[in-house]
Amino acid sequence: MTAPTTAPEPRLTSLSHGGGCGCKIAPGVLSGILRGTPSLPIPKDLLVGIETSDDAAVYRLNDHQALVATTDFFMPIVDDPDHFGRIAATNAISDVYAMGGTPIMALALVGMPINVLSVETIGKILSGGAAACAAAGIPVAGGHTIDSVEPIYGLVALGLVDPAHLKRNADARPGDVLILGKPLGVGIQSAALKKGALDAAGYARMIATTTRLNTPGPDLARLSGVHAMTDVTGFGLAGHALEMVRGAGADLWLDWSAVPVLPGVLDLARAGNVTGASGRNWASYGTEVVLPGDFPAESRALLSDPQTSGGLLIACAPDTADEALAIFHRHGFDEAAVIGQVADPSDAPRLRLR
Repeated sequence: MTAPTTAPEPRLTSLSHGGGCGCKIAPGVLSGILRGTPSLPIPKDLLVGIETSDDAAVYRLNDHQALVATTDFFMPIVDDPDHFGRIAATNAISDVYAMGGTPIMALALVGMPINVLSVETIGKILSGGAAACAAAGIPVAGGHTIDSVEPIYGLVALGLVDPAHLKRNADARPGDVLILGKPLGVGIQSAALKKGALDAAGYARMIATTTRLNTPGPDLARLSGVHAMTDVTGFGLAGHALEMVRGAGADLWLDWSAVPVLPGVLDLARAGNVTGASGRNWASYGTEVVLPGDFPAESRALLSDPQTSGGLLIACAPDTADEALAIFHRHGFDEAAVIGQVADPSDAPRLRLR
């Protein structure tokens, strides 16, 4: 008698219509949704809410402590379940670091198609997330699970920050220089992965980048010359830089040749490996970006490329830049670079490339 055969599990990325931070609702659509929500009284101790689309909410507990609260979750960006869990957890914790906070604990958010994925695969996703939390020095203290059509995993991440060191995304000043902590290109790599066009070296670089915790955040936040900080995620470099520009009421000049990029990414983009989210991002804010006349199409795709677990983006006084870069390097972010400068606005806040 022949034993019944078990059908192989599908690739994780085949179960999701979008992966990683590319799942985000486009910024233009999101602003339209939020525009219709009623405004509520803001407690005096709510230091950061939704007003500037910042990375996390921050609530003052006392003169020296404020609670940083954020959540992030998405569908698979890779097929390896352990890697998916690590990437999603690292990405969620990043929002605490981006406010200058120190993570203290997390809650898991889990939606899985339980009739499609095995218990072992789901367990590996959760253990990957737990490993990322352990690397950040925090426990997964609880969570919630549902049976869903697409695999979804992420965290509620909580942290603490001294209100004196809190960094918002909206406080850049004219004259500040802009520093990016991680190279761009994760979204393009994920598109190539889905098409089988990403080689082993590219995949290894992708995993190394997306699972690297943004630990420089608290140290950067203690520098008085660091005026604004955020992390680059689903809206791409252009989208998150524009959030800084709008908050500061300033222009931002971006030196495109100085922007760090993962090896091979522009070649992948030229070959058509571009996410749909990149185009949706550009449709939402492209009119606020001034490009040189000869700017290549693949570079424009990279400019709006959704970054899953992307790097910290800071605006700091020019005389603080060397100290800020030294902090990045001390934490292992050797590719961190000065990529632009905040300037007085012309007519309306713009991101201008040169």
